[in-house]
Amino acid sequence: EGMALPRRIFLPEKMCMGWQQRPGAGLFNLGNTCYINVILQCLTYTPPLANYLLSHKHSQSCQQQGFCMMCTMEAHVRKVLCSSASVILPGAVLRDLKFIGEEFEYGRQENAYEFLRCTLSAMHRACLSGRPNSNVSSQETTIVHRIFQGFMKYRVTCLSCQAVADSYKAFLDVSLDIRVRASSLITVLEDCVTPKQLDQKECFRCSKCKKKAAASKKVTVHHAPRVLTLCLERADQWTGTKISKFVEYPEYLDLRPYMSDTAGEPLLYSLYALVVHSGDTCLDGHFFCYTKASNGLWYKMDDESVDNCDIHTVLGQQAYLLFYAR
Repeated sequence: EGMALPRRIFLPEKMCMGWQQRPGAGLFNLGNTCYINVILQCLTYTPPLANYLLSHKHSQSCQQQGFCMMCTMEAHVRKVLCSSASVILPGAVLRDLKFIGEEFEYGRQENAYEFLRCTLSAMHRACLSGRPNSNVSSQETTIVHRIFQGFMKYRVTCLSCQAVADSYKAFLDVSLDIRVRASSLITVLEDCVTPKQLDQKECFRCSKCKKKAAASKKVTVHHAPRVLTLCLERADQWTGTKISKFVEYPEYLDLRPYMSDTAGEPLLYSLYALVVHSGDTCLDGHFFCYTKASNGLWYKMDDESVDNCDIHTVLGQQAYLLFYAR
């Protein structure tokens, strides 16, 4: 309700979710650029995105004048996965940092999650560039949306007459509050889909009762994305201190119990990348990541270092960002 169906720009018959690429190069850290490196590595090992970028489909038809994030990512992924170098410099990304996000300042430690959001937004803008009547806020679907976008459903129920009102919102990632009852990712997700009574500040006027009434709200995933990106919020919104608790997360995740329609077959996702933040506060410290290559092996990627590791090591981390693929 209230949301038009997006027009589709990228519509292949079938999107390839598998791939065959060897583990690639590490990335030089030029001083507080680890937040950039981890996101570039996680995106590089996102199978449907890597397949699309390696196909040159975007650059072959790109009409963008000047900086283009899709062309930049295309060149970067090819360099990481196809060159013989063990370490490369993500020079184009560093050079054009201000075009990705105005808030980023070279040489200053930034948040990896914010860089991810800005990078996906810049890629989306690049896909829309050169197309008539397109703008950043349009509902047109790009390759970014085809891979990362899902839809949430918000159902508000009047506690007086039981009338319901549904609304929907698109998302590219999901932020999860881990402060309370957060021993595992499953516990957090179960809490998210549990109906909660609206407080007095959230005024609800029932369309059936025609008056303000007490109500509850339930949030579910209405349309599941091909790639599910989860952010475990580790900065306490009240104190700003880092939440360092360990939150257990699975290698394989069934999203079906958290969907609007819980009937049907399991909706299975496989973990393929995660970002870890080390440090006492969220304002400093260091980012590194773990990624799963197409050979099925996991690698710890810490700037220049790329080292093989096992799944037990991967699942034992204090995760900040989790990437799951259908």
